[in-house]
Amino acid sequence: MSSAAAPVHRSTTPPSGRSLLALLGFGAAVLAAAVIGGLASGGSQQVYSSLELPAFAPPGWLFGPAWALFYALIALAGWLVWRRAGFDSALWVWTAQLVLNAAWTPLFFAAGIYWLAFAEIALLWVVLLVCIGMFWRRSRPASLLMLPYLAWVTFAAALNLAIAVLN
Repeated sequence: MSSAAAPVHRSTTPPSGRSLLALLGFGAAVLAAAVIGGLASGGSQQVYSSLELPAFAPPGWLFGPAWALFYALIALAGWLVWRRAGFDSALWVWTAQLVLNAAWTPLFFAAGIYWLAFAEIALLWVVLLVCIGMFWRRSRPASLLMLPYLAWVTFAAALNLAIAVLN
């Protein structure tokens, strides 16, 4: 007499203690990107105010609060995917977009290479789209959390392009 083995359903959700540590790890990764940007953007208010800006340019004070929100969403999205799928290819793409995110600020503010910064943010936009698509297959809430960031990067790319043209 043979019996078919029942399928084994394994939860990919780690225990809560480990999950909290992972959330802190995702927060630390995002914080590292923010710190790199912060170090490279010393004097960014002066640089920004000295540029010829397009009519749609937001006030300089808006960038800090906006990025605080986006970085929180980025960390939470990465953590949600990790809880669902572990550290797989989607999180490598998440890491790539975070590295590209951190690299933009030194190009734009520290080096003042506006056209190269635009090319870099365009690449970030593409990698971010890939990340969102990969997240969608693993965690739709995580994918949706990345959409405000995509909207901001789209706006920032347009702003970067306008600044490159005007300056």
